[in-house]
Amino acid sequence: MTRGFAPILPVEFHKMGSFRRPRPRFMSSPVLSDLPRFQATRQALQLSSSSAWNSVQTAVINVFKGGGLQSNELYALNENIRRLLKSELGSFITDYFQNQLLAKGLFFVEEKIKLCEGENRIEVLAEVWDHFFTETLPTLQAIFYPVQGQELTIRQISLLGFRDLVLLKVKLGDLLLLAQSKLPSSIVQMLLILQPGGTPGSGPR
Repeated sequence: MTRGFAPILPVEFHKMGSFRRPRPRFMSSPVLSDLPRFQATRQALQLSSSSAWNSVQTAVINVFKGGGLQSNELYALNENIRRLLKSELGSFITDYFQNQLLAKGLFFVEEKIKLCEGENRIEVLAEVWDHFFTETLPTLQAIFYPVQGQELTIRQISLLGFRDLVLLKVKLGDLLLLAQSKLPSSIVQMLLILQPGGTPGSGPR
């Protein structure tokens, strides 16, 4: 029996760490190990309450709902993002776009597809992809043009979001089985772009 437990001990010790009695934590002030998370939360809240960010957020959601940008609005949005990038909130813009704005915008896209049933859904998906790829995506890239030098570009984040938050939720595999006729060319393009590696210069590589 002793021999059977031996391999687990190093893992358990690693999880448990030191046997020293921990110091009490005071709710009024986070311990040092919690500071990065505490600061990230505080700055994310500051970002969401920023008037400059609110204008960006409103524009992005409007784009996902099928709207466009007003005259000179793109310039103003770019300036707002440049100003935010120079502040302590700058490093949170990409994360907030991915986890909040993109998720919310793609929810509208997903709901539009789910309103249709059967073979009609593949046609709606083709229309939705066309609009996303030719209208929404270029507009998002233009709005967030000042955001450069990130591990993933706004384009890549948006395409990955469409794949994960739309295609996987509408069960694309089932839709393809229902499509008895030839697949719309838009669907073929979408599959080529969103597959691992994508097409040169297009997909989320």
